[in-house]
Amino acid sequence: MTLITPSRPLSALVALSACLLAACGPKEEAAVPAVTADAGEATITIRLGHVAPLTGPQAHLGKDNENGARLAIDDLNAEKILIGGKVAKFELLGEDDQADPRQGTTVAQKLADAHVHAVIGHLNSGTTIPASRIYHDAGIVQVSPSATNPTYTRQGYKTAFRVFADDVQQGSVLGGFATGKLGAKK
Repeated sequence: MTLITPSRPLSALVALSACLLAACGPKEEAAVPAVTADAGEATITIRLGHVAPLTGPQAHLGKDNENGARLAIDDLNAEKILIGGKVAKFELLGEDDQADPRQGTTVAQKLADAHVHAVIGHLNSGTTIPASRIYHDAGIVQVSPSATNPTYTRQGYKTAFRVFADDVQQGSVLGGFATGKLGAKK
């Protein structure tokens, strides 16, 4: 059994996505993971999407995120995790949203049409928020590793998750630290 630990945050994120897809994913036939025979062993294929800017000024951040997701997928596949008694085979479909909200919705629809089970991304709040409606409507779990705009999770979509605190929470903690610990007045 694989344990999720703080030293394995991206693997934990991918595993969390897989678990959440089982709880929140649509019940339609097309969204059910594929079961295939692999050397006499039943497998279940979990298709995950990853979206970030892979071109443009923020490409270095997006590529780092995608590479991390790919490493996590490799680790998970090497561990032969069981889901429902079948060996899980994780696949990652990477998309470039160019940090542009219009491109973000285009690739979100592309992933929805590809029947991914969960999405890791988007990197920016500006692309995450409009894409979240598409994922919600398709019943696809979305875990953003970095969107901080409070609107993202305050829309009420049960498929939208963030990895760390939003801007309001961060601002109040930073302000409290500045005034309480550093003695700042403004």
